[in-house]
Amino acid sequence: MSTHLLEARDLEIRFGGVVAADGVNLTIDEGKNLAIIGPNGAGKTTFLNICTGWLKPSRGQVFFLGEDVTRLPPRKIVQRGVARAFQIPQLFSEHTAMENLLIAVSAREGRQSPFLQMEAQPERDEMRELLDLVGCADVADARVDALSEGRRKLVDIAVALALKPRLLLMDEPTSGVASSEKFEIMDILVKALARADVTSVFVEHDMGIVKNYADEVAVWNAGEVQMRGTPDEILAHPDVIRDVIGEEAA
Repeated sequence: MSTHLLEARDLEIRFGGVVAADGVNLTIDEGKNLAIIGPNGAGKTTFLNICTGWLKPSRGQVFFLGEDVTRLPPRKIVQRGVARAFQIPQLFSEHTAMENLLIAVSAREGRQSPFLQMEAQPERDEMRELLDLVGCADVADARVDALSEGRRKLVDIAVALALKPRLLLMDEPTSGVASSEKFEIMDILVKALARADVTSVFVEHDMGIVKNYADEVAVWNAGEVQMRGTPDEILAHPDVIRDVIGEEAA
């Protein structure tokens, strides 16, 4: 049985002539925040989609806590303890932040009509604590479409945490956020994940975010994991400077 939180073995998937995963092997250990970097089209988001059941590989397996989850539908993988936050927050914009969390907790508890009787749901205090955890308690009753992009990102993370995951996969958690807000958002996010005891994997293009918030970095290119190491090791590697960082290395 695998001792890793998540393990990908020999994953392969193709879209026509494009190889998005070409024999990918990767392990994720509890308590380590892993950043995935690489050029556009390298297969980074495809890997997240495979691990969360949105795509099925033509070859290979994904194990979570030793269980083969490769062919399970997304909702079953969520129930096992793997949550996902997308590049664009997947929220009900016409509902409040609190209502979005109550919808998530209804899904967690298997309720058939999550939009009904939200005021009576017993988890309201639990959800308010989650909003406080991500610095959004003050906007609990505000409609999501009235919030800044940074606040929407944090509410989206709170929705994911409402599912009580062990592992959270995030696609560009600071995408669309103003440069002045990025580090504040990541400070809140990383502290919230640590307090909730949730391990994270995040795809990121901002090397400042990677350097400051990742414990490990995996470099993706042409559907392969080319190297893995600490942020200092990876971001100083000549191949990464040339192929990923590019002009930012000057």
